[in-house]
Amino acid sequence: MTHRWCLMKFVSVVSAITLMSSAYALQAPAVTGLLPTELARPLLAQDPRVAAARAGLAVAREESSILEKSPYEWTAKATGQRRSLDTGAQYREWNVGVERAIRLPGKGVADRDMGKATLAEAQARYGEAMHESAKALMTLWVDWLGAERGRELSAANVQAVQENLLAVDKRNRAGDASRLDLNLASAELAEQKRMNNDAQTQAAAAWTRLSVRFPGIQPLRLALPLPLLLTEDASQWRHRILAESDVLKIAQTQLRMAQAQADRALANRFADPTLGIFSASEVGGRERLTGLSISIPLAGGLRDSKSAKAMAAVEVARQSVEITQRELETEIATDVVTARGLYESLQIANEGARAMQENAKLVQRAYALGEGDLQSLLLARRQATASENSALQAQVGALKAFYGLLTDAHFIWDLEHD
Repeated sequence: MTHRWCLMKFVSVVSAITLMSSAYALQAPAVTGLLPTELARPLLAQDPRVAAARAGLAVAREESSILEKSPYEWTAKATGQRRSLDTGAQYREWNVGVERAIRLPGKGVADRDMGKATLAEAQARYGEAMHESAKALMTLWVDWLGAERGRELSAANVQAVQENLLAVDKRNRAGDASRLDLNLASAELAEQKRMNNDAQTQAAAAWTRLSVRFPGIQPLRLALPLPLLLTEDASQWRHRILAESDVLKIAQTQLRMAQAQADRALANRFADPTLGIFSASEVGGRERLTGLSISIPLAGGLRDSKSAKAMAAVEVARQSVEITQRELETEIATDVVTARGLYESLQIANEGARAMQENAKLVQRAYALGEGDLQSLLLARRQATASENSALQAQVGALKAFYGLLTDAHFIWDLEHD
């Protein structure tokens, strides 16, 4: 009874948290750059992880249906015998009957509770499978968009370095630049072409990872978007993600299962009776018997030990819910801080990239006018290229952190309905 009261108290606390979270309902921010929902959902549905969880859900439905029914069946019995008397007379006799064990009411309630918990856990595992697959799709999609953007930047850098080479060649023809300068500029162009080839290879590899992991996806050309600044309080994200967390739901349903198993073990301390009805013929049919039978196993200490074990397992499950929630809260808080920090890093990286690009243009113009040296020109272009790549990596990282929170909060691809 104490365990049942503790579970009810625990559920009330969870309900209070849910109600409190509704008071701080987090609104879904505008999402751009992701696959449209109508394209993403079929990809998620055919993912093997999701398909396996869907099959597990079908198994759980059957298991719940089995637990609804009594585990006992009717047993038919028949015996035949020959009776011989000292007088030499012989008689044929028989006995037929049916019997069945009766599941006590408390056990039926516990079994149905186990069935409901089994189904709820399977549903939560299906939701978690969708969530994990969505995270994989989101990550691979952003990686591909980022790689495509890197390929575009690399192609633009090749064009810029070619313009540098033309400027060096022009000054060489005018006698204002040495052959060595021309060779250095040519080598710089070759290096940039190699980097461009690497960028093309990375983009192709990113698409291969995405298309093999999610067959049937089409290369929808979208610009790599910018993440949004998280202006909401961290507690709002915590409430939303905890409310949507399938990992936490799994732990909670396992607690419900443990409590139902404890109730079943407690009810098992009283054995189920077996009732029967029989009919018999004796003395060659001269005597007819009809009757009822009842048998009840005498419970021993083993049943008490099993009940105590099941009740101890409830406490284990309760602590598992607690540690799961704490781990989730830690992860959510870290993710929010990380997303905000990466957003700020992106702003800084973009400012640096803009400055380096402007600097490269100024140095290139000065060199074309004969007012600068080649080393300054090459260095400015390298710095601009490095700052662009740094800003791109910062954008990809910040976008993954932002989309990761949206995925955990089930704000994308209708995950909240799974």
